[in-house]
Amino acid sequence: MLLELIRTLLLASLLAGVFLLGARLNQANPQKAILRYLALGDSYTIGESVPEADRWPVQLVARLREGGVAIADPEILATTGWSTDELSAAMDAHHFTPPYDLVSLAIGVNNQYRGRNVDNYAAELDVLLSRAIALAGGRRERVFMLAIPDWGVTRFGQESGRDTAEIATQLDIFNARAAKQCAKHGIAFVDIMPVSRRRGGEVAMMADDGLHPSGALYAEWTALALPLVRDLVSATSDD
Repeated sequence: MLLELIRTLLLASLLAGVFLLGARLNQANPQKAILRYLALGDSYTIGESVPEADRWPVQLVARLREGGVAIADPEILATTGWSTDELSAAMDAHHFTPPYDLVSLAIGVNNQYRGRNVDNYAAELDVLLSRAIALAGGRRERVFMLAIPDWGVTRFGQESGRDTAEIATQLDIFNARAAKQCAKHGIAFVDIMPVSRRRGGEVAMMADDGLHPSGALYAEWTALALPLVRDLVSATSDD
């Protein structure tokens, strides 16, 4: 009887020691939380005419994971044809689950395409940027925006009958205002315009529709955004 009691006490002591050791290890090496990413935009964000894996937000997540970042698949709210006001209306109706660890915004090409006023674009973008910051838990350093690419260099643009030089000028004006609004809010702005203008007319860089980027051009965008986003993720992960 005494021997059995001693064995029971020794076993209980051993189990308690294992439990305490496990607790200390967990404190020393806490498991990193999986980051959540929200991508807001239009046809470029949803990846019109390309497979889901070729969308730039999806490629971005894949590249981050390759670098050891624990991040979930992107939550994408984007539809082909949306302008700033339509994205805002869709956000009104969407059920978000903030705060997100990362929020991206890419919007404005349809404002330009429809001939809308750049001042109106800037005003509506200002609201969208404020909403993006709110969705990131009030932390502007979690938010970034992509520039509008030059659709005038694509096959569609070349065959549209519109003045491609004027398209380029207008898009430069829109992007300048977007960059200014981002600076006002302290939000990072990723300028994908140069590579889009330089290579967007190449067959391999266009989707089959002759207008939207292929996965290859989206990979170029991803490469430009990746260093910045790594810094953003690192900053948010260390907090």
